[in-house]
Amino acid sequence: MELPRIVRVKQTFPDRSLKDVAGSVLAELNASPFAGRVKPGGRVAIGVGSRGITNIATIAKAVVDYWKAAGCQPFLFPAMGSHGAATAAGQADVLAHYGIIEATMGCPVVSQLEVVSLGKDENGIEAFLDKEAYNADGVMLVGRVKWHTDFAGKIESGLFKMMAIGLGKFAGAQRYHTYAYRLGLEHVIRSVGRQVLGSGKILGGLAILEDANHNTAQVTAVAVEEMETKEEALLALTKSWMARVPFDLDILMIDEIGKNISGAGMDTKVANRGVNGEYNPWPGPKFQRIFVRDLSSLSYGNAVGLGMADVIHDRLLGKVDWNPTSINSLTASSPSAVKTPLHYGSDLVCLQKFWPTVGKLDPKDVTLGWIKNTLEISPLALSENLIPQIKERADLEILGDPEAFELDPAGNFRTTLFSAHDLVSAH
Repeated sequence: MELPRIVRVKQTFPDRSLKDVAGSVLAELNASPFAGRVKPGGRVAIGVGSRGITNIATIAKAVVDYWKAAGCQPFLFPAMGSHGAATAAGQADVLAHYGIIEATMGCPVVSQLEVVSLGKDENGIEAFLDKEAYNADGVMLVGRVKWHTDFAGKIESGLFKMMAIGLGKFAGAQRYHTYAYRLGLEHVIRSVGRQVLGSGKILGGLAILEDANHNTAQVTAVAVEEMETKEEALLALTKSWMARVPFDLDILMIDEIGKNISGAGMDTKVANRGVNGEYNPWPGPKFQRIFVRDLSSLSYGNAVGLGMADVIHDRLLGKVDWNPTSINSLTASSPSAVKTPLHYGSDLVCLQKFWPTVGKLDPKDVTLGWIKNTLEISPLALSENLIPQIKERADLEILGDPEAFELDPAGNFRTTLFSAHDLVSAH
């Protein structure tokens, strides 16, 4: 079987990026009532998460500066459930890799796993809050609002989820996902979030929205009194901006997965997979097979999501650290997401083995797409047989002539998805 020739394609998404991210954060917070809720000199705990949020260090620093200007003593803490292998040092290290350290933030970063119980709801769900945050004079949330990888609802990932899974640390994350298995994750997120709000410890939140280019597009100060309804509206808005692969494909090839890319390793609603192995459960383009080539170095060995692939390269398998991977998958009640797929030692063999499984007798009819990861889907490469469809789309631009894959003697790609030309053309 010969590999198809590919064309590199630029997708054009609306640019909604903020020109002055720090200035926008300060403008939002200065117009909010947050500072008036803490006496001068009070300690303010600022919870930040663990995803690859664009400009997160800039945003966190602006929030710190706001509280300092109000005469308070802010400190940052990781609000990330079981990430960082569910250790205090691991979670601090995750923040450090995003530039969130005391030297750059101008305030302490306090990472620990002790929690305080906030009581139980009518279903027996016990809510928890990071002990250091609880002992502060108030807690502020800084998090991105976006769709969740495991379910669809009016509230998915955002400030409410941070109040539950994030502020509850490992202890809360374990319990909440256990209840979610029976009651649904949105129900648990709302219930725990309401309990945390009822504690009186939350001062407000800063919601971050990103556009399809993964740029900071909006920052919104969200008051406690409107947090639930406001987050519903913000989620609907950011969902309308979602970037997608442009077509249905027989094979989607992904260069890397990782926790820095998505909580599930790959964004399930871009790759159209369920964490329990469901094929194409979401609206949008459908993919018959997924081939994942590698694990992001910023995932620190956590390979959650490899189980959603149909085939992986041996290089990915060799980078798996099964300790954080198993902790994360079991905490999230999704062991299927870490099942080991079929794996081979070369890119060529991975494709050749799966080429005949998509229901097409002639390999020339098989459609192939190639993306870096589920956050960065422009530029992408598409098989030459899709050129007529590409030309029908005003938002797609072919960047060059069709080209063949170059292979080394072991059958691995010498061809890379990105070249200097691609990156210049894409921006």
